[in-house]
Amino acid sequence: MKEVNIMNVFLDAPELSYTGRVDMRNPKKPEFVFPATSLQFRFHGKAAVLTVSNRRAYWQNSVGAIIDGQQKCFPLNDTGETVLRLLDEAEDADHEIMIFKRMDSCHEMVLEALELSRGSVLLPPPEKPNRRIEVYGDSVSAGEVSEAVDYVGKEDPEHNGEYSNSWYSYSWMTARKLGAQIHDIAQGGIALLDNTGWFNAPDYIGMETAWDKVHYNPQFGPATNWDFSLYRPQLVIVAIGQNDNHPEDYMKEEPNGAKAQNWKKHYEAFLRKLRSTYPQAHIVCITTLLWHDANWDAAIEEVCSSLQDEKITHHLFTRNGKGTPGHQRIPEAEEMSDELCAYIESLNIQW
Repeated sequence: MKEVNIMNVFLDAPELSYTGRVDMRNPKKPEFVFPATSLQFRFHGKAAVLTVSNRRAYWQNSVGAIIDGQQKCFPLNDTGETVLRLLDEAEDADHEIMIFKRMDSCHEMVLEALELSRGSVLLPPPEKPNRRIEVYGDSVSAGEVSEAVDYVGKEDPEHNGEYSNSWYSYSWMTARKLGAQIHDIAQGGIALLDNTGWFNAPDYIGMETAWDKVHYNPQFGPATNWDFSLYRPQLVIVAIGQNDNHPEDYMKEEPNGAKAQNWKKHYEAFLRKLRSTYPQAHIVCITTLLWHDANWDAAIEEVCSSLQDEKITHHLFTRNGKGTPGHQRIPEAEEMSDELCAYIESLNIQW
């Protein structure tokens, strides 16, 4: 333990535990980009204040927190700094706090300063699980519109981002149920292919470009690469393909046509990149309950089978592609994560 005699705590202190693809080029000012990226710490004291700066591209941005087991949501200013009063005049006792990114690269967030009440003591951080999962996905994997629980099985309500929460994504639910760390490489609207999908219109960026990046939204500046040696997952989940039907659903219309064949070629190339990056990992390919044509799943099955890699598999959910016309709400994410956990456990992964 280390006694804090001044208010400020260095953001690279060993008692602070980070999870996710964090930009640590300046370790005193870590940057959060992806959903489910988090900072977790424990301390004995009365108060904790975190100052963050926000860069907004769209939606109303907010940051999530789990404070002594209770979830909270803090709105962020569009630009500049926001002071988050995490604990204020609480009992002088042991406290545990997790700050996490609720949303995708609709915004980027820099941690500027962490302050504890004078005389506080930082405690050793919770031990990280040995199980490690990485997810490549779109808005469903990011938990977009997940809190709109009055719209289960329905189209999305009008919103400005207030219902989005990565904590309730099937991906983070799956990791928690399995007792695993997660890197949630998820972006709303993203397709596999560049020039397709919904992200960064009209110059659409696909996962084939974003997958190995930390920063990838051009509204915030040049892209930066991720160092894959920093996190070695035993399980990789690929949940990409549902947004490739925009602007043209060629897999539905011509599943054997040239465009469909080109997509399968790129999907195979993406899986081969992942296999090269993680030679020992299990790779599970899925889509979700969100409505989409079954030909996309058939194409994924075709590619997975052709690779003849026993650790690259394809899983279909009970209501795959027919569960909801809108984004998955909390109950639907629970359904999907329960099925996915059962399937993962059946793989007998050597965690």
